[in-house]
Amino acid sequence: MSKLVIVGTVAFDAIETPFGKTDKILGGAATFIGLAASHFDINAAAVSIVGDDFPQEYLDLLSERHIDTTGIEIIENGKTFFWSGRYHNDMNTRDTLVTELNTLADFKPVVPEDYKDAEVVMLGNLHPIVQSSVLDQMSKKPKLAILDTMNYWMDCALDDLINVIKRIDVITINDEEARQLTGEYSLLVAAKKIQEMGPQYVVIKKGEHGALLFHEDQVFYAPALPLKEVFDPTGAGDTFAGGFAGYLAKTNDYSFENMKNAVIYGSTLASFCVEKFGTERMQNLTSEQVHKRLLQFKQLTQFDIELG
Repeated sequence: MSKLVIVGTVAFDAIETPFGKTDKILGGAATFIGLAASHFDINAAAVSIVGDDFPQEYLDLLSERHIDTTGIEIIENGKTFFWSGRYHNDMNTRDTLVTELNTLADFKPVVPEDYKDAEVVMLGNLHPIVQSSVLDQMSKKPKLAILDTMNYWMDCALDDLINVIKRIDVITINDEEARQLTGEYSLLVAAKKIQEMGPQYVVIKKGEHGALLFHEDQVFYAPALPLKEVFDPTGAGDTFAGGFAGYLAKTNDYSFENMKNAVIYGSTLASFCVEKFGTERMQNLTSEQVHKRLLQFKQLTQFDIELG
């Protein structure tokens, strides 16, 4: 069975959208990635840090989904990373209200011994130096290293970010971040420039407008599944990354053709994530529901055409 290492935040979120608001609930990139990846028959381990204020029931939830939590460090008398945000009516923009790094400020990830030979490494959005330190701990080069990042690191740690980008195989970022990283408005030109930095594959996420996959001169576009309503977009990008990484770890096929399937799986799982606050929808998601929505995706995107 393939192994997947997931590195990122396990955290508390407090969210406000036009549909309501929450108190502190379970969040964090590694949480969303792990819950999505748990839909595939793989060995997955989460590497993160929390305080002793983090409920055991949340750790049990991850363990019940067959996510190894031995790499989640619990700091005595420490507080767990906390983020609070408010989404605007269009659900595409948000204001950060509170960010408390707490234990995350001194996070030095330790990859569990049993996972240092993992075939796939998913580096969630963290400081690039932290991401790089995970690659340094692997006993052999992973078959696939995937990195997620954001514009914050482009603003304050660009050199470190470029150094870790040189070491990975796939980068997942949104369209705004791709333009900022390269200084190019055209996503085709931006993707080409990013490939020249090191990654063979570039995934550019466009939210409700789907995702683009680039490899050499090849391009694949997957639309987002039309939904009646988006309840909470928090974690959708991480859920996409978890589905993408989990599918590739399961199939052990890192070709462009199979990456297309991984993008579809990631998009499908992300479409569930936005239907409830936080991780609520992902906690109760069944394989039957995923299969049914994959069929919907297939019907949405496939067609026959007579070419004269």
